[in-house]
Amino acid sequence: MLTNKNNEQIQIRIDSKTKNEAKKVLESLGMDMSSAIKIFFRQVINSKNFPCELRDENGFTLRRAEILRESIKDAKNTNNFFKKGSALIKAALKD
Repeated sequence: MLTNKNNEQIQIRIDSKTKNEAKKVLESLGMDMSSAIKIFFRQVINSKNFPCELRDENGFTLRRAEILRESIKDAKNTNNFFKKGSALIKAALKD
């Protein structure tokens, strides 16, 4: 068996649920974890940045989630009071 003397080994700690879910997805793509990590590192090098957009559990990018939190905070602190949708419709239909 040929081995490349330039290969390095890395170890990571990750919870078993994340590992198993990722392994299942990667296997469905015909890829093993080692190959996926190698591709990830190549993309870090190529882009000189984190190679994918990070999203929270709701699917928002980190910046969008921050904007949403700020908007909610601003809406709670406003002195304007808004009517419920049905009240707005009734008011609009009045002559």
